[in-house]
Amino acid sequence: MLAIRTVRTVVIPAAGLGTRLLPATKAFPKELLPLVDRPIIQYGVEEAVRSGVRRVVLVTSPGNKMTAEHFAPNPTLEDQLAARGQTELLASVRALTAIAEITTVHQEHPLGLGHAVLCAKASLGDTPFAVLLPDDIIDADPPALRQMIDVFVELGSPVVLVERVPHDAVNRYGIIDADPVRNGVFRIRNLVEKPQPDDAPSDLAIVGRYILTPDLFGALEETGAGADGEFQLTDALHRLQRERPMYACELAGTRHDAGTKLGFLQAAIHFALKRPDLETQLRAYIDAHVTKP
Repeated sequence: MLAIRTVRTVVIPAAGLGTRLLPATKAFPKELLPLVDRPIIQYGVEEAVRSGVRRVVLVTSPGNKMTAEHFAPNPTLEDQLAARGQTELLASVRALTAIAEITTVHQEHPLGLGHAVLCAKASLGDTPFAVLLPDDIIDADPPALRQMIDVFVELGSPVVLVERVPHDAVNRYGIIDADPVRNGVFRIRNLVEKPQPDDAPSDLAIVGRYILTPDLFGALEETGAGADGEFQLTDALHRLQRERPMYACELAGTRHDAGTKLGFLQAAIHFALKRPDLETQLRAYIDAHVTKP
């Protein structure tokens, strides 16, 4: 039984190459691409904070200073905004420096999600933690991470976020084989990485959020790198699942994969339409320019 059954730290891996969004990400970190007026990664940090998690460990590549700088003070910009009387913009910029306690660790080489989590080990200690993939932008109330933390507090074991996906899309995800515990919560019996549709045990796909416990590190180290040289988090979870209970929380909300071009555009439209200052004009533009069947 864990001595601590809450989550105070979230790991956000941000050291990938962003190949699905090239050429935009050739010289610019994918996680800083703007959705409306906020970079992708800010949506993830804000979700964590709304979920009660204020300590954030960013895992970035060694040459990337820009991502951490987004959350750091910028005295020159702040002085200019103050001199111009742009108080609302000044407040929004200053709020970023206080939004959370941000720590940065480096992943020397992009060797998979499991390796990114291992890189954060020294910053986590012997306590439960969350992993949030910033590409998965989720609009939910309560936030997706809060939904998962509530399950973790109740059951005291690792929790993955799942979403039902179309039959012909299961081969793009890790899929769980599980028994229902109650509405929206499942006990995992097995995890299958990217099965063919006819072989998939369910349509419940693992998506972008994890609540993990310190024994995950041992499972990652024992599993090691695969034939491609990468440490796969799913492989370590599969090993850990044989030793202890593991649960899945079905997402109540809307998810967009902003790591793809289509998903990025869909996320931008989704959040712009939620903005009172943009909704009317954007809807008018869509109505005037989008061909209807």
